[in-house]
Amino acid sequence: MLKSKHKIVFTGGSGRFGRVLQESNFKFKTLFPNKRQLDITSLKSIERYLKKVKPKILVHMAGLSRPMKIHDQNPIKSINLNISGTANITMMCAKYNIKLIYFSTLYVYPCKKGNYTEEDALLPFNNYGWSKLGGETSVHMYKNSLILRICMTEKPFVHKEAFADVKTNFIFHDEVVPIFKKLLNKKGVINLGGPVKTIFNFAKKNKKDVKKIFAKKTFKGKFPLNPFMSLKKMNKLLK
Repeated sequence: MLKSKHKIVFTGGSGRFGRVLQESNFKFKTLFPNKRQLDITSLKSIERYLKKVKPKILVHMAGLSRPMKIHDQNPIKSINLNISGTANITMMCAKYNIKLIYFSTLYVYPCKKGNYTEEDALLPFNNYGWSKLGGETSVHMYKNSLILRICMTEKPFVHKEAFADVKTNFIFHDEVVPIFKKLLNKKGVINLGGPVKTIFNFAKKNKKDVKKIFAKKTFKGKFPLNPFMSLKKMNKLLK
């Protein structure tokens, strides 16, 4: 059970969601090391930092995400950060018995029929999904862990256009924080997101002038139309 004296380390704290977390109030001491302090590609760097800080939980958010095409253009970088980097973090958490919470993605699912549960078969739609699933494989082997398959975005909605034919579970970063806090003590795999909506319907509530476009026409089958997840498990745990 977490106590006020316990420490939580967040990798990737300089990222978009990390900045939101830094502005949030936690009951525990939160630490957001930069790359110089904790380099996920170096076992020595990770071990040195964890031995010094002695956290109760490590939340692993660091890695390579956008732009999506970078995972096709530079797979070596994607593998190094998202797969090898996550494996390094997992090994050190296992060595020092630190609870590991890993931020994964809904793109580990096939993204064709939608309504994916945590027990459904995994078949990533793109290289980004494969890189995150590669990270998941090591985390799965460490039982003192929680994998969160998340669908979130920054607020306000950043794009001028939004897909009207893509159903997903978008939720804003600031809305994720209270949910995340309630899941800190959980283990296993949990889908985390908002109610199923098209991206356009999600965006227009926050950005009235957003324009409607269609992924099927724009990307000609190269963009997932139904990546949305089932949130039954999350909602049950939050009750």
